[in-house]
Order: sequence, then C-alpha cells, then structure tokens
Amino acid sequence: MSPPFAWAIYILKGGTIMKQVHSEILTFKGTHFDFGKYNGEQLKKSLTTYNRKKHWKIRRPRFQIDVKEAEKQFKQFVPAMWDEILGLSEGLQQPLEEVLKDYGGYRVEIDRSGCSVMMEPTFMIRNYDYQPQTYEGRFSLFQPTDAGFASIGPSSRITGRMDGMNEKGLAMAYNFTHRKSPESGFVCYMIGRMILNSCSSVEEAIDLLKEIPHRNAFSYMVMDTTGKRYVIEAGPRGVAAREATVCTNHYEILTAENRNHLGDSHKRMETIENNRYTGISGEEAFRMLNDTDGGVFSKKYKGWAGTIHTSAYFPQELQVWFAIGGDQTPRVFDFKKWLAGESISSKYIYGEVDTTLPFAHMD
Repeated sequence: MSPPFAWAIYILKGGTIMKQVHSEILTFKGTHFDFGKYNGEQLKKSLTTYNRKKHWKIRRPRFQIDVKEAEKQFKQFVPAMWDEILGLSEGLQQPLEEVLKDYGGYRVEIDRSGCSVMMEPTFMIRNYDYQPQTYEGRFSLFQPTDAGFASIGPSSRITGRMDGMNEKGLAMAYNFTHRKSPESGFVCYMIGRMILNSCSSVEEAIDLLKEIPHRNAFSYMVMDTTGKRYVIEAGPRGVAAREATVCTNHYEILTAENRNHLGDSHKRMETIENNRYTGISGEEAFRMLNDTDGGVFSKKYKGWAGTIHTSAYFPQELQVWFAIGGDQTPRVFDFKKWLAGESISSKYIYGEVDTTLPFAHMD
C-alpha cells in the first residue's frame, strides 16, 4: 500500500519555523452504524489509516484483542458504540479484530502525555498535550438518531474523544496519570466518548466511571450547566471523585498511582492557580493556557507532552472554542445552532505548531 500524497507546509513566524496543521470539521446526523460507516469510507485511503498500518509493522502490540470480550463490554455499557464499530469495519473494509486494534478503545496501551485543565463556574479550558504523530486532525459534530446524546469535540482514534461537550451541556476532558500495571478495560479516549454519549450531569459521569473497567490511570474532568466541577481519578485499582477546578497530571486522592517525577505537573498547576482570579473571563483564561509565554503551554513535542490544541467549553451557551497551536485566535462553534439545523460552512480549522515532527493525518 503506497501512502496518499501530501505536502508538509512550514512558515516563518517571529523567527521560528512553524508547521501548518489543520483539523477537518466533520458533521453527521444519523445512526451510530451509519456514522461509523461514513468515517470508515472517509478513512479508507487516508494517511491516518496508512500510518496505523505502518505503525504495527514497526511496533508489536502490547495487548491482545478478544473480539467477543470487547463486544460484551461495549454492549453492556454503550451498545450504540458497538454499532459504530461495526459500521467502521464495513466502511474500512477491514475485519473487526483489526478495527478494534486500531480504533476500538478497549484493551489498548497508552503512551505518556501531559495536558492541563482549568474550570470556572461557566467554562472549561483545556490544553491537549501529546505527540504529533498520534494526532489525526478530526473535529466531529455528531447527532445520533438511534441512541445517546449529540456531542462536539476533537476525535482520537476516530471513535474516541480527547475532550468535548454534549447537547446536555456536560463538558469533559482527561489527563494522563500513569500507565503502570494496566488491566483489561477501556482507555481514556473511549471513556471520554462514553461520558459524552451517556451522561447528562456530573453525577452520572461519576457513576459511569465507577462502573466501567479501566485499563490505565487517568483523571477525567467534568462540569455541567449547574457549574459543578469535578475531577474523577480513575484507574484499574480504584475510582475517586473530588470537587476541583484545576487538573494537570497527578492524583490528589489515589496518590499511590502517581509517577515519581511530578515537577512539571505541579508547576503547570501552580501557574494556573497563581494567575487565575475571581471573575476571570473565558477570553483571559483561554489566553492563559494558549499563549506560548504563559507558563502552561508546552513545546515538549518530542517528549510526548507538547500542546497541540487548546479547547474551551461553555455549557450554558453550548459554545465551543478551538485552536491548533499556540498564540491563536480560537475558532468559535455554536453547537446549539448546529443542533437546530444551522450548517457549518467551513471544512477545516487551521493553526501552526512549533515542531518538525510528522502528524498522523498529514505526513
């Protein structure tokens, strides 16, 4: 299989060579199966699929796929997601085992990452810090007609969500804590999708995370239209929820799960805490996390912890801001208007990232 044709584009900005990066805006209204099939047809000849195949030629999976077990788990907690995976398999024209390995979100190993989240009573701001080679550049708006809530947010491994918000105004993001001693269970991006698909409140999200099996240790930040803000520390060996407004990459209750070196995590948390104040606006908070000289934005792309996007969620207005790279003016999405039938004219979100590393959907 030869790779699809693509160009990597760089620009000179302030004396720094920046890589131009885009995310495709995908909108879909229909059943989960049809959404999966649509995604599969879009991806069949894409660089994302080519790079996933290339990845497994270089690295052997550190997990096994049991199709029957995965089906049982999905059907117990989010049966509509199993329909989406079946549709994805049909659209990609790949066997279920291969689709589950690449996009299933169950029994999959996760690499280390960063990430910072700040929550105020009316909004959540999130920096997604990770490795560019894993980024697939897809921003999805999906309104199901069969089951579950409509949601908006950047996708991960096609079926999952890195962060997002649903039609009930529940906003979600996750942060990495540790990947030691993994067990059979769902991984972060699929859990994020499950929260958005199934939960209408903070309480429902907490209940879900206490019920499902977890493969790795992550924090899940959730807030709803009431202004409640919680960090849910969740992993194979326990789940604990606490009211909180800032989260980076360490637990504060299940501390035995923390890594040994947490200096960077504590530093980013302290920077946010020291610069926030009562009544801070969404614009000011966004700048705090997205400005490259603000102390929170990270350029550690080779260390699996560079900021790729900054997102903001406003539950009461059902509004989303999204930007790729630092020092950006965010693209604004009115999710409420889209749900009511208003279309989105543009197809892409553009930005610049200070790295020469390849992106999964572009290189």
